[in-house]
Amino acid sequence: MKADGALIRLEMEGDECSFPPDSSDDHSQRGSVASSATLSRAQDVLIYLCGESAVHLSVEGLGSVTVQELGRIVRETLHIPESAQDAFAFWLSSPLLELQLKARHQPYKLCRQWQDLLYRFTEASEEDISQDEPCLQYRRNVFYPKSKELQIEDEAVLRLLYEEARSNILTGRYPCDPEHWTGLGALSLALDEGTGLDSQKLIATIKEKKLSSFLPAHVAMGSGGLFSTLRGRSSRQAGLEQNLLEEYRKISTSAGNPPDPTQLLHQYLSTCHTLPYYGCGFFFGEIDKPGQGLLQRVKRKAVNVGICLEGVYVIDVKEKHVLLGLRFNELSWDHSYPEEQGDSHILWLEFDGEEDGTAVNKLLKIYSKQAELMSGFIEFCVELKSTSEGGASAERDREASQSQPDSQDGSNKNGRGGRRGMLRRQSSVVCSRVHSLNTISYVDNGKEIKRLKPKRAASFFNRQASVSTYSAVQVTESLEQG
Repeated sequence: MKADGALIRLEMEGDECSFPPDSSDDHSQRGSVASSATLSRAQDVLIYLCGESAVHLSVEGLGSVTVQELGRIVRETLHIPESAQDAFAFWLSSPLLELQLKARHQPYKLCRQWQDLLYRFTEASEEDISQDEPCLQYRRNVFYPKSKELQIEDEAVLRLLYEEARSNILTGRYPCDPEHWTGLGALSLALDEGTGLDSQKLIATIKEKKLSSFLPAHVAMGSGGLFSTLRGRSSRQAGLEQNLLEEYRKISTSAGNPPDPTQLLHQYLSTCHTLPYYGCGFFFGEIDKPGQGLLQRVKRKAVNVGICLEGVYVIDVKEKHVLLGLRFNELSWDHSYPEEQGDSHILWLEFDGEEDGTAVNKLLKIYSKQAELMSGFIEFCVELKSTSEGGASAERDREASQSQPDSQDGSNKNGRGGRRGMLRRQSSVVCSRVHSLNTISYVDNGKEIKRLKPKRAASFFNRQASVSTYSAVQVTESLEQG
């Protein structure tokens, strides 16, 4: 998504891109090229919202305007109530990098430094970096608690949150199971078209807008080769349409009076809240694939790393399922810089696991130029959690516990007692797949071992939640067997 506003056009004026990632002061201050006269007069700025809409503003002093000042203008324009003003934040986003901005940040100056940021935090080629343009987005604040979100009654605010959640569901950023994506797709249908469509009009609407408007793209498009897709496409789409139709009927007949839009929006967001990575900030990285043989070179797998107030989630980009999900009191972490040319930045995650029936500590290496960003993000979330008081902290812990799919109680492993039981089944995309990870098992001296589990004090890392809150990962069947 490219921005047309002055914020982006000005960013592209003038100087050419040069390479150094940690640049000198003169290189990083590209904003100096534009004249002060140009920046002092009113400039047109587009603030993008999820759902392909935007807020068009005329801003004076664009070169020095802060996020805090822009936020006040946008909230007034969108009529965001004071009670929900913390629900949203400004982001600079492009296909290569996404950054949530702080109140003191000046978006124009960060746009001027965008190429420097790309060199520093991505593996993109010089050509891709030279063509990349960020847009300024008004999106959900990663640090906004889900418990507060459920208290929002303003329909306009709920719509903004819904559009972002819907986008993340449809693009596969939020992996979910069939019972979730079908129910969410039906809710989207009801929100778009109302709850009064008959079967014929409903099927016509689905065909006109296409299934990918309501279901995740990888579900709507299917998988497999050309011929398998051609043979099974018609029957597969018919099945998906029928499932949507059945869920839509449940919504329209669930009560005597048709649900109003606010109820539907709450229902959509509440369903998304059962996904533990809802509201995460996402970073790109790679992990080692399990070795296939002694002589075969270790290959890497692309992952998204989601971080939020509850924990860290490593998600397989291709397969659209969780590889590892950890709450903060279940992990230690650190990041390392390249020691030699060709080495990678690494985020290290340490957690409890099992090796040949024996409890051990495991290390997962996530290769990413964004390792430093991820480490700092985790640290801030842990500090934010630790300083939270009373009920708010307890509420977030309860949410995290409810969202964690791996059952601590064997009686619930394959439970079918309602929606929550279905989420815990072993085939759920939300369950961790520790067995598919290439990890290191070790003891206190750092050597690989399969016989001994060290005490937590022997951790490689000093970055972890306070010792008093640490609880070991319970190795259960659902944890070890996706």
